[in-house]
Formats: sequence, structure tokens, C-alpha cells
Amino acid sequence: MNKKGFIFDLDGVIVDTAKYHYLAWSDLASELGFEFTIEQNEMFKGVSRKRCMEILLDIGGITATKNQFDTWMVEKNVDYLKYIDKMDASEILPDVVRVLDFLKKHHIPIALGSASKNAQPILEKVGLLSYFDTIVDGNNVTKAKPDPEVFLLAAKQLGVKADDCVVFEDAVAGIEAANKANMVSIGIGDKNILSEAQYNFKDFTEMDAIFLNGLLAGK
Repeated sequence: MNKKGFIFDLDGVIVDTAKYHYLAWSDLASELGFEFTIEQNEMFKGVSRKRCMEILLDIGGITATKNQFDTWMVEKNVDYLKYIDKMDASEILPDVVRVLDFLKKHHIPIALGSASKNAQPILEKVGLLSYFDTIVDGNNVTKAKPDPEVFLLAAKQLGVKADDCVVFEDAVAGIEAANKANMVSIGIGDKNILSEAQYNFKDFTEMDAIFLNGLLAGK
């Protein structure tokens, strides 16, 4: 049996930081003179900060100089960091720890593959950093999902072949990236939105040991 590797997205899979991203982007939109809705925030899932900024300005009909653009990106992140500063283990999504414990018990290498540039401090705050053998995030890659770069790099750092990796994702772009990398894609969230995933679960509470053992045994 080939060595398996498991790769987790962060936002919406391990913790729900999407609400804090939304608040920070909403604060910036208000400052710029327009409203940013929760529905519009769905477009930001799995997307790089730079691309989110471009979408936000499009929504507001705002043209920015490079200096303004960069300044607003920094401002948004500072605001976001203030929101996440108070995060703790209570923000870990249901049964994530159970699944991580299962994988550790079976000596399975685990990676984080996220667009977030704040992945490591978030994992530290919620007490999960020690579960991960490697972290690949927005600080390590140049191409955003749906490009598979983040997952391919994570597989390489785990020492596992791409087609022996399993990816947990809550975003369409992330599922597409996993599929492009020929990895097993598992959608966490709405199966109608994540219809391209090979498997779908509302959350980790629906994922039993039989299913997890099946993943370890192969596709």
C-alpha cells in the first residue's frame, strides 16, 4: 500500500475564520463608501487576498492606484488580525480534532494547504499546530487556487505522491485544484456547491472510522 498524505484547507474546514474575513472586508468597504454583503463574501472563498481586493473594488466601482491598493490590503489584514487575536480552541469546527487524532494514531503525514497568510498563527491560537507536519500557505505559493500549486507543494513536502493525497476543502476553487492535482477531493459544506468533489460531507461529524479507513486503504 502506498504511503498516504492528508491535506487540509484552513478557513471553513478547520476553523471558521470566514466570518472575520467578512467583517474586515466589510469594514474596508464601509470606509470606501459602499456596502459589502455576506452573499458577496461567498466569492472570496479560497481566493487570495490580492484577488479579493480586486473583487471588492470591482463591487464598489472603485479605481485605485497601486499605492492605494497595497495600503488597503495591509489595512484589511491589520483589521482581520485584530479580529482573530482572540481566537481559541472553541473555534475549531466539530470533529476536526477527532479526525486529526485518527490520522496521527495511524502515523499519517498531515499538511495544511491554504491561501491564508495567517495560517500558522491561527493554528497556534487554537492549539492545533503540532498536528501538522508541514504548512503551505499564501506565503509559500505564487498561484492561487484553482491552480494546484499549494497542494502539489504540500505533497512534495510530505514526501507523498500527489495521487496518494487526500484533500479536505470547502471552496469550489479548492476542489478544482485538488482534482487538477489528481488527489482525492473531499468537500466540506454544501454538496450542491461542491458538486465536483469526489466525496461530500456537511462537516467532519458525518465522517466515520469506516470511511477514514477506506481512504487509508486507497482510492
